[in-house]
Formats: sequence, structure tokens, C-alpha cells
Amino acid sequence: MASAVASGAAGRWSLHGKTALVTGGTRGIGRAVVEELASLGASVHTCSRKEAELGERLKEWEARGFRVTFSVCDLSARDQRERLIRDVDDRFGGKLDILVNNVGTNIRKPTTAYSAEEYSFMMATNLESTYHLCQLVHPLLKASGSSSIVFISSIAGIVALYSGTIYAMTKGAINQLTKNLACEWAKDNIRTNCVAPGYILTSLTEGVSVLYYCPNLLCLTI
Repeated sequence: MASAVASGAAGRWSLHGKTALVTGGTRGIGRAVVEELASLGASVHTCSRKEAELGERLKEWEARGFRVTFSVCDLSARDQRERLIRDVDDRFGGKLDILVNNVGTNIRKPTTAYSAEEYSFMMATNLESTYHLCQLVHPLLKASGSSSIVFISSIAGIVALYSGTIYAMTKGAINQLTKNLACEWAKDNIRTNCVAPGYILTSLTEGVSVLYYCPNLLCLTI
């Protein structure tokens, strides 16, 4: 393990002794974040709905000397979010240094084509889970004494992309949640930041050849 961490962190800072929770860590951005944090020495816990996929990633991470544990969890369900944080609390001794709210999904349809079930599922997965996890994990972050929340948003929350209005709504709300928590939780030494990437080749964007945006907007830079 020492050699894996040393090679990944050579000439850089170290997260040795730090703990992190990264949601949706088996694919795309989440997987990259898990591997980056672990390479810098952090102990990382992640989650996914797919147990087999988690098992495959864990074998890869163990072979690289990373300290990664996992929970099978559907973050669209409130009781499973609560169970996840209980697990994190037990594993990390009541403290958490880093929370990366990464999990998210998209269903690309015209606005008039969404069903009530699709709306509820996307809001629960992308926004409600993020908000609720922050509530649940606040005591652990505060106990750290110096902790950080990172939200994975999207450029879709800033400019208009023809990739789904519900997805854009959730990401826009996450941008504002970031600002509010940055102010409200500063007194608890919890830093709150947001990353709003553009188009990235992940499983979420498979089959999407071009994303268009509307340029006639006043854009707020986060």
C-alpha cells in the first residue's frame, strides 16, 4: 500500500489519515475521484446500487493498494441513505473529512414527455439524496474540525442544454445549495465547493453525440 500511495502522491500533498465518502464511485467521475483520493492516502468509502460492479472495482483497488470500502445503496431511497451514513459513522469512528456528492442520473426527453414517476426518481436521485446526505453527515463533518463537501454539478445547471429539463433543474439547485451551505456551515469549519463539468465521456453520456446550448443567456459563474 505504501508504494501505491507514494507513487500517486509523489511531489504532491498527502491525504494520509483522512477519510472520504464518495457517492456513485464505480463509474465515470465518481470512480476517478475515488482513485485520486485513495492514491493520495485517504481511506475512502463509496456506494452503488450494483453489488457486482462494486465487487469488480474493489478487486482493482485492492490490487493497487488503495484503502476503499463500500456499501450497496440506492441513494434515491431515504432509508438506504440513512443506513449508508450509519455504516460510514461506524467505519470512520464518528468523523468524516471529505464528502463528495457525485451520484446522479439523467433521462433525456422533451419536457412534455416526462412521467410523474420519472420526475420523482430524478429529483430523489440527483437532488434530494444530496441534500439529505448533507443533513445526515453534518455531525461527522463537524467532528472532523476541518472538513470539505464537494458537489458534482454540471454546466447544465448554469446554461441551457438540450439534455433534459429535470436534470438541469437539479443541477441548478445544487449550485445554490453549495452557496448556502458554504455560508451556513463555515462556522463549523466545513468548506463547501461545487464542480460543474461540461460534456465528459462516461456511461451517463453514452449515445449522446452532441449537446447543444442556448447562448442567449445571462450566465452566472459559480
